[in-house]
Amino acid sequence: MELSLKNLFWPGLVLAVLCLGGVRLDAATFTASLDRDTIALGESATLSLTFEDGSSRNVPLPPNVAGLQIAYVGPSSQFSFVNGETKSTVTYNFTLTPRQAGDFAIPSLATDVGGQRLSSSPLRLKVLPPNSPPPEAVNSGSEVAFMRLSLAKTNFYIGEVTTANIKIYLRDDVQNHSQPQITSLPTDGFSAGKGTYQNAYSEQIGNRVYTVIPASIALTATKTGMASVGPVTGNIVVVLPSSNRGGDPFLRQFFNTGEQRPVTLATDTLNVESLPLPAEGAPPNFNGAVGDYTMKVTAGPTNVAVGDPITVRVQISGHGALDALTLPDQPAWRDFKAYPPTQNLKTTDQLGIEGTKTFEQIVTPQNTDVHELPAFSFSFFDPGAKTYRTLMQPPVQLAVHSGGMTPAPVIAATKTANSQNPTPPQDILPIKEQFGAFTPAGPPLLTRPVFLTMQSVPVLAWLATLVWRKRTDNLANNPRLRRQRRVAGLIQSGLSDLRRLAAENNSDEFFATLFRLLQEQLGERLDCPSSSITEAVIDERLVPLGTPEPVLAGLRELFQLCNQARYAPMRTSGELAAVIPQFENAVRELQNVKA
Repeated sequence: MELSLKNLFWPGLVLAVLCLGGVRLDAATFTASLDRDTIALGESATLSLTFEDGSSRNVPLPPNVAGLQIAYVGPSSQFSFVNGETKSTVTYNFTLTPRQAGDFAIPSLATDVGGQRLSSSPLRLKVLPPNSPPPEAVNSGSEVAFMRLSLAKTNFYIGEVTTANIKIYLRDDVQNHSQPQITSLPTDGFSAGKGTYQNAYSEQIGNRVYTVIPASIALTATKTGMASVGPVTGNIVVVLPSSNRGGDPFLRQFFNTGEQRPVTLATDTLNVESLPLPAEGAPPNFNGAVGDYTMKVTAGPTNVAVGDPITVRVQISGHGALDALTLPDQPAWRDFKAYPPTQNLKTTDQLGIEGTKTFEQIVTPQNTDVHELPAFSFSFFDPGAKTYRTLMQPPVQLAVHSGGMTPAPVIAATKTANSQNPTPPQDILPIKEQFGAFTPAGPPLLTRPVFLTMQSVPVLAWLATLVWRKRTDNLANNPRLRRQRRVAGLIQSGLSDLRRLAAENNSDEFFATLFRLLQEQLGERLDCPSSSITEAVIDERLVPLGTPEPVLAGLRELFQLCNQARYAPMRTSGELAAVIPQFENAVRELQNVKA
């Protein structure tokens, strides 16, 4: 007879059996095993740490292996009676997800079990590169599902935005399927942005009809030379007609639920060329904008005093990397003091590469010789026309006067002898013989608390104003500090949004907000644009700074969750809420990193 119990129930049963006597326990053993030692990129393997006839108080954790993501799944336990002897088994399971193809070595693990020092054997995991099915298999209709990758062009300019088009094909006998998941999108020379699925449609390939699920991902070229995208990997679970043909044909037609089959998807690698921007013809104030844009500029008020603020509103609309757009320097504005602009982005597409970015900048005239706000210019490179373009806004006329008017002094008239009402002379007053009653005059004014309090108010007000002014000037002259405070505020409000989205079980908005907060925090720490932050900065920027490995591992896991969430099915509120403490811990650790 065999009896299986879960988790904490079997230790109590073991104790009860031991109390009865006559039961022999074998020596404890500890082993490590993989359910598969060879997988393809995009698949996962399970690492099992098994304890027989014993258990360790401190479960050995697998060490970090470069290129391998390790996640703890949970324990399972079993207790059995066989021929009058007891046997217990506790297994701790971990999921191994590779980020790249190659051979991975999992070293030996050691632990203490009942006073014994036990070790497991080292393991090796081989990860094969993903391969797309050959054209012959696709045309013959033998492939249940496959995936293809395409780009709009074969060469790009650095900074240019394009889309990677992914199509997932499902054969016509697929009865149902899960939400497709993109498990990896490796790029060399590109940074990946937002992704979205489009409406499915049908397409004839060979002698079979396939349902096509299209998806698009925004890509931005980040370096010159040869670049590549792919191989993109993913997986999907399809439901095929059941192979069981028995029973009533009528009932089988309407009540056959089918068989589920997991399918691993992969595409070929696309190699493209990334071109540098031409040096010839670059405008003086060109600051790296690439795309196709229009501009609208307004300014007001136009009747001001010296030092009064004028709000300049610049709207740049079009197609391109809108997140990375910044206002160019305006050398002609030398008679104005300019403050850092604020910005607001509104996109009109799901990929975030079309829309309008609005800048509002405060400028103040410095003298009364200023009669106009000079022309504003914005230059960008148009990859379609392969040339630079400059948008110009004509000057805005201003009326600038001095800061204040001094009133004319009033001069008193000199009295003459001819005045009509002369002051009568004062009679001689007699000497006062009686002084009258004496009354106490009270303490001196300087010793009275009310007087001292009233005198200290202007001093305290002046000191407070001085401190406020110095802090304001320091903040205005320290963009790094301004950004640090702004990002701190964004993180605080973002955490509230994450908790709300987790409670609403809004997975898409949750991970979009989480990815944006990661970009803002990493961009502030590394002093670089937040829109350029991808998972690659962990190895390129944080590792050289000596960031502790647990922090790097936590950040990699958060980026991996955000990438998978673009195509993963809905998660539960509990799973979303469990991500928030991990993000808070990553933010606290990042604040100790100094670029």
